[in-house]
Amino acid sequence: MTELAVSAELVRSRTRDADAAELFAAHYPRLAGWCRNLVDDADTAHEIAAEAFTRLLAKWSSVDDPRGYLYVVAANLVRDRWRKLERERRALRRIGPPDELDPTPAGDVGLRVLVAALPDRLRLPVLLHYYADLPVRRVAILLGRAEGTVKSDLFDARARLLAQLGDRDGRT
Repeated sequence: MTELAVSAELVRSRTRDADAAELFAAHYPRLAGWCRNLVDDADTAHEIAAEAFTRLLAKWSSVDDPRGYLYVVAANLVRDRWRKLERERRALRRIGPPDELDPTPAGDVGLRVLVAALPDRLRLPVLLHYYADLPVRRVAILLGRAEGTVKSDLFDARARLLAQLGDRDGRT
């Protein structure tokens, strides 16, 4: 490699590092807060946010929208966390009385649980649009869907959530 090529690579590397540091400073607190709202545990939220940034850095040169990429990765990690917790709850129910092991009263289902129960097709747009505050157009780009499809998915998700909330409150 020539001296000029080495110098150019060093400049690109420093620029990338500076851009990544700037992105981290600007978005880490909000991403970690967003995750905190979804997983209800500060340590887990920070782990998820850090993992999202780690995955972004690994693909830095091929990612067109770093902020969007962070939220999609974080949403997927949150979903994985919810699935893991649900598997653990089912296992605990199988081995013991549910009243003693389940900390959530039967009638106290939060919105987070209802969102977690949505199919991926509806859950990801809800998380990205309502929780990450991304516009519909950006959500469509991140998910590789048409804007109209994302709007329809958000409408369907809201209808399902309202129906579940109505059922929970004894209304139909």
